[in-house]
Amino acid sequence: MPRTMRQDVFGRAPVIAMGLAILALVGLTIAPLPSVRAPETAAALRSERSFVAADRGDGAVVLTDATTGRDVLLIAPGEDGFMRATLRGLARDRRLRDLGPEAPFRLSSWSDGRLTLDDTATGRRLDLLAFGQTQAEAFARLLPTGEK
Repeated sequence: MPRTMRQDVFGRAPVIAMGLAILALVGLTIAPLPSVRAPETAAALRSERSFVAADRGDGAVVLTDATTGRDVLLIAPGEDGFMRATLRGLARDRRLRDLGPEAPFRLSSWSDGRLTLDDTATGRRLDLLAFGQTQAEAFARLLPTGEK
């Protein structure tokens, strides 16, 4: 009859150490970490416009200046996909929080070149340059003429 020899591949100490390492990794993954945000730069505000977005029955989106009440831009169906998707995403966030469309969005141009879009209802801020120069320029045309 053949003899079988049992041999431990790992000793007891390495197995316990690996188990503790796995528990620590799971604990760090699950535990809430403090919010880490980049410090706000001391950039000065160059230009801004507050506007309200409204859907029309034909699928167009109308952007209206919140201060003057004048239409700033009409986004026809199938045009300006990035702008349309961004505004729809922000509107969806408002609906999930049971907030209405009355509060304006605020588009701001900063002296350091940033272009931000703030949802004044939710407090959410998007740095539009993070999506690329072309997408930022799509929103930049909403700024008052000559102040981009």
